[in-house]
Amino acid sequence: MASLTYELTLAGLAVGSAAALTGIGLIVTHRATGVLNLAHGAVAMICAYVLRQLVVEWGWPLPLGALVTLLVVAPGIGLVLDRGVFRPLAVLGQNPARTLVASIGVFVLLVGAAVLLWGPGARDDAPVLLGDDPWAQLGAVAALACLVGAVTRWTRFGRELRAVVDNRPLAVMSGIDADRVAAAGWAFGSFTAGLTGVLLAPYVRLDPYGMPLLVLEVLAVAVIARMRSLPVAVAAALAIGVAQAQLTRLHPEGWAEPLVQAVGANLFVVALLVAALVLPGIGGKGRDALPPPSPAPRPPAGLWGVVGVLMLLPLGFAGSDLHTAIQVPALAVILLSLVVVAGRGGQIALGQAAYAGLGALFTALLATAGVPALAALALAVPLVALAGLVTGGPAIRRHGLALALATLAVGVAVSRFVLTQPYATAGLSLGRPAGFADDRAFYALELVVLAGCLVLVAGLRRGRTGRALAALRDHEPGAEAAGVRVGGLKLLAFVLGSALAALGGGLLGMGLRAFDPEAYDPVRGLLWFAAVLALGADSLLTPLIAAALLVTLDAGPHAGAAAALVGVLTALTGRLPPLTALLPRASPRHPPPGAPPRAGAAPRRAPGRTRPRARATPAGHPAGPTPPRLCAHDLTLTYPGGTTALHHVTLGLAPARVTALVGPNGAGKSTLFDCLAGTLRPRRGQGTITLDGTDITGRPAHARTRLGIARTFQRLAVFPSLTVEENVRLGEEQGHGGGDPAAVERALRLLGLDGPVRHRAAGDLPTGALRRVELARALAGRPHTLLLDEPAAGLDSAETAALARILAALAADGLTVLVVEHDPDLVAGIAHTVHTMEGGRLLS
Repeated sequence: MASLTYELTLAGLAVGSAAALTGIGLIVTHRATGVLNLAHGAVAMICAYVLRQLVVEWGWPLPLGALVTLLVVAPGIGLVLDRGVFRPLAVLGQNPARTLVASIGVFVLLVGAAVLLWGPGARDDAPVLLGDDPWAQLGAVAALACLVGAVTRWTRFGRELRAVVDNRPLAVMSGIDADRVAAAGWAFGSFTAGLTGVLLAPYVRLDPYGMPLLVLEVLAVAVIARMRSLPVAVAAALAIGVAQAQLTRLHPEGWAEPLVQAVGANLFVVALLVAALVLPGIGGKGRDALPPPSPAPRPPAGLWGVVGVLMLLPLGFAGSDLHTAIQVPALAVILLSLVVVAGRGGQIALGQAAYAGLGALFTALLATAGVPALAALALAVPLVALAGLVTGGPAIRRHGLALALATLAVGVAVSRFVLTQPYATAGLSLGRPAGFADDRAFYALELVVLAGCLVLVAGLRRGRTGRALAALRDHEPGAEAAGVRVGGLKLLAFVLGSALAALGGGLLGMGLRAFDPEAYDPVRGLLWFAAVLALGADSLLTPLIAAALLVTLDAGPHAGAAAALVGVLTALTGRLPPLTALLPRASPRHPPPGAPPRAGAAPRRAPGRTRPRARATPAGHPAGPTPPRLCAHDLTLTYPGGTTALHHVTLGLAPARVTALVGPNGAGKSTLFDCLAGTLRPRRGQGTITLDGTDITGRPAHARTRLGIARTFQRLAVFPSLTVEENVRLGEEQGHGGGDPAAVERALRLLGLDGPVRHRAAGDLPTGALRRVELARALAGRPHTLLLDEPAAGLDSAETAALARILAALAADGLTVLVVEHDPDLVAGIAHTVHTMEGGRLLS
């Protein structure tokens, strides 16, 4: 028994060493460049193939082949990625989510290139680099970790690396060549990926799909280490590797046996799932979400007619051509789910292949049990939607990169523990519905289903829900401040997306007349996500074009061509517009900028000319003290790490008065402001927030908006993909007013936005106009309390004066106003009460 334990420990150390190498490379790359490199596994796979090509195919000596692979090819790939993909994105100032999408593009590109060069089959003759001794691998990992630690701590390059990580712009201003640091990070990260690949290749299946996914699974160790600590990553990798090896000793009887065996073979997947869903997420809320997609042109009706004719053409096909075409509508429905989640909701969803696979699996299970095929599909869709609800609930609490990892982890876990396990898939049969066994009849059925799904999603893109989804995608904190229930809306997008993916997956299985787990592999899910992002995530034409492109290229003589093409387009994201943006545009629905107002429209008035009916004494002459309405009581707020931003702050805001909060940067003004708005909430025992005497400390931002507390942001929080009028209407629909369409017109007139500018996309407007749009949106919800965070930022003197007149009139009309502002003239001109903050305390 002791001998078995020792042997299993050695085997676990070998696997853990390879995982530790992956963690080291991912952490160094992330610390040097800020990129979460999901292409790490694909680089490992390419290097393993290169070493095999040099040694096995061309007969090179193993030492020479290893030196060329690890010291030339692997770092060279990293340098190419740095110069060709990620440095241009850094110059353009792209956020972490955009670079994550680019890394997915690189992943897909390298997988496609490997299939094109070496074919899709598995290889079992990869050369062994360090022999069978796990201690040699462990020694190599330890030496590499020590070397990285020593370089980081005791060398000039290490100091430069730490400076770039802490504050890249400041490091550049200090004379540090951040590009050189990033290039070194990419070269080293690719070296570790190459070393991982050549060490793993002899012991796992070397193929373009298996190894990249395997390395992707051990991303768990880097997430556990918070993308920072090398010792934690190495320790986690070794511990998981040894535990996974020891689990192979367990052989329980009965129903638990296959599940325990699955866990024992995929413990890194379990670790990734726990790390992604339970541990604190990497990235930051609002700073690493998908940026709003480029405005997709509204295609003319004639283009839809052409697309419809093209989709009908396969009805004239026969034989293998029609059998291939059958896959297009089903895949289009799956891709349509990504339009909902990623295009409309702006969420990085990397697990849609899992929901498509579950749809096919549940359909097959029900059909095998005797349920008619169409009824089985109809029952499978809500079952998967329920699964989307269960898995999406924990995931939606994440943001940006953390959400991407959570959805990826769910997708990999479903694939490993359900879709590929004999206990779930053995003995399944999946046929077509009665009356639709013929290829043409089934294709016609798919077209009908696809058309219905397109109509459903088109309806979702319009109206109140469509505006709320666009706001969520464009600026999540701003949407929450406008009153949008962000969590519920995200969950709606995830559930609908999972239902559509299940429907498409079930149709795909019926079309193929079999349940094939490889059709729903997580790598294929990354390909689908990349295709939708490259073609235009917010266009209804994208699923149709992408499905036809992927199916056609995959059916061609060059396997991997689809992945290579999609990978190139996605890797260049941020520099190339989505392809659907190049389609012809329909005639505009609204008058173009500068056109005369529509008939019956109110004439445009200058900002500040229209004032509400006064109900209180004008600003500067308050009628007397009034009881506070919104109050902070003894607030103390300490951030993780021990920094205390607020020290026992008490503040009351009275109706019909403008209260100003002034003080130096870092005084705590914004923290107090966010506590009042609900963006930050103090823990129990650290003070309370009350509204008219009722404790609202635990209420989130959207709930406070619906209670009548509206806010604006220091950094503009408008929704660029919506028009000015739609921005303001969102505030009316989601705010305190309970639905008063007249409030939209009042707010537009008050802020001078009721002319032709109301029909312009907000993203096309200058800063001064955007400030008015944000304020109009807040007022359209008919709030009783208005919180303004530096409302004059970016305004010229005339715009500031107009803003002062509007705020004075609003206070005179009974509104409670809090202004955090650095402009002393604005404060002096409008404020009834001025509070000074410093060091997190109110001084006066």
